[in-house]
Amino acid sequence: MRTALTDLVGVRYPVVQTGMGWVAGPRLVSAVANAGALGILGSATMTPGRLRSAVREVRARTDRPFGVNLRADAGDAAERVDILVEEGVKVASFALAPSRDLISRLKDAGVVVVPSVGARRHAEKVAAWGADAVLVQGAEGGGHTGRVATSVLLPQVVDAVGVPVVAAGGFHDGRGLVAALAYGAAGVAMGTRFLLTAESTVPAAVKAAYLAAAVEDVTVTTKVDGLPHRVLRTPFVTALERSGRAATLVRALRHAAAFGRLAGLGPGRLVRDGLALRRGKGLTWSQVLPAANTPMLLKAAMVDGRTDAGVMASGQVVGLIDDLPTCADLVARVMAEARATLAGLPGPS
Repeated sequence: MRTALTDLVGVRYPVVQTGMGWVAGPRLVSAVANAGALGILGSATMTPGRLRSAVREVRARTDRPFGVNLRADAGDAAERVDILVEEGVKVASFALAPSRDLISRLKDAGVVVVPSVGARRHAEKVAAWGADAVLVQGAEGGGHTGRVATSVLLPQVVDAVGVPVVAAGGFHDGRGLVAALAYGAAGVAMGTRFLLTAESTVPAAVKAAYLAAAVEDVTVTTKVDGLPHRVLRTPFVTALERSGRAATLVRALRHAAAFGRLAGLGPGRLVRDGLALRRGKGLTWSQVLPAANTPMLLKAAMVDGRTDAGVMASGQVVGLIDDLPTCADLVARVMAEARATLAGLPGPS
């Protein structure tokens, strides 16, 4: 199925696997790429050295195009951009809007730039700065999310920008792909659906918790890091929401130190990144510090298998998923469903 997305990045199908931290590693990304879709490495939880080795591992597993998701606000963002350029990565995606300079550096090196956005104005900004495409996530999507449903946000963005738009938030099958294309999107991105595949390295107990969840078992909380975060409702999340300010601060400080050790960041670097976040987003320290909770609470579940001590980012679509196919089977099924849906549509009267 050829669209502006497949032409832009060189994949066979207009399907993207999102760059989920602790989840989107070389095994999953290469499996998605080999299935004909676009796999995206989640690098925010990797050191620069680990990022380089992960890119090389994906390259050893596939000769298909793939991408890397970067944190635009990271203090070492420029170093990570250099790694992508040096290693010949096809696509750079961003969880936050990258600067005009970062976009220019990547584009000059022939890397396709696809920022993720949650509002029309953000899409307009990065498109004006030279982004090659945008990924727009509606409120149904997992992790950090906004308040506008995909069905409302997507056509807004499609009408506002002149670059390909990838739709995210609420997609898991071929019917959703056809719906997104009807709105004017060039493809769909899926996170929760690819998390629940055979090649995903998420522990079995965590996958079982996702598969057991209904649509109503997903909630949005600000108690993870101060921002709206769509996660599975668990007793641990309920406890987080009942915790006071002092407990939240202590937890944030502990997690900041732990993440610094994992990511190879010293105290000075953590402070500098915090200062940059304060200036860039106008946040107070009480808002900046909880940001460290996100990677560590996700790691507790997605790596350590602790459903009782971690958070599980999830789209509402989890309530419609009941199996763990291989990536190849999933992509083939999505495309078969899309073709069948298109064939079943009534012709013009």
